[in-house]
Amino acid sequence: MADNLPYSTSVGTLERMLDKIKSAPSPERFTQDFVSTKLSLKGGSAFACIPLLKKMGFVATSGAPTDLYKEFRNPAKSRIAIGKAFRKLYSRLYEMNEYIHDASDEVVLGLIVECTGGEQDSSVTKLTLSTFNMLRKHADFDMVEESVEIIETEDENHKPQPPITINAPQQSSPQQSKGINLSYTINLNLPATKDIEVFNAIFKSLKEHILED
Repeated sequence: MADNLPYSTSVGTLERMLDKIKSAPSPERFTQDFVSTKLSLKGGSAFACIPLLKKMGFVATSGAPTDLYKEFRNPAKSRIAIGKAFRKLYSRLYEMNEYIHDASDEVVLGLIVECTGGEQDSSVTKLTLSTFNMLRKHADFDMVEESVEIIETEDENHKPQPPITINAPQQSSPQQSKGINLSYTINLNLPATKDIEVFNAIFKSLKEHILED
């Protein structure tokens, strides 16, 4: 079954709209009135960009700007935001080529035709490729994942377990003199868990591999 791919009927208008969004204040709702009044873009071609912004994840179904919209307005994150929106828009093409954003126009065109079942020279296919190229021109795909430091909070019901010290006898070797008993100490740092099976497994392994040597 052929898949539809998003495209703009006026790529130039979409590009201008994205540029104006950066400088205009964020609205409560991204409406036609906002587009015509605050962005100074009038006409059907401008209004037709709103559904595409929703598909990009910039505008919620309610019309409210999303976090990705706000991230796009940050000059330091604009290209990253477009990159995220791009991956969302063309997720089907990414299934076919995980590096589609770096592919040549010939490769992209071929995959668009394969995906949509459309004709190579059709206006829809050309608009799809044109929209694709405009967006990837403004996108950054080399996003660095932010490292997240996981901090465990302690409470009365979840405290780290103190290490357990086990004094185990050590058998004398034939070379050791009779009457000399040696022992060794094992310190266990037990995980903070209430699952008794975890402790059973630890002590079972300890008994089989250490204490009964």
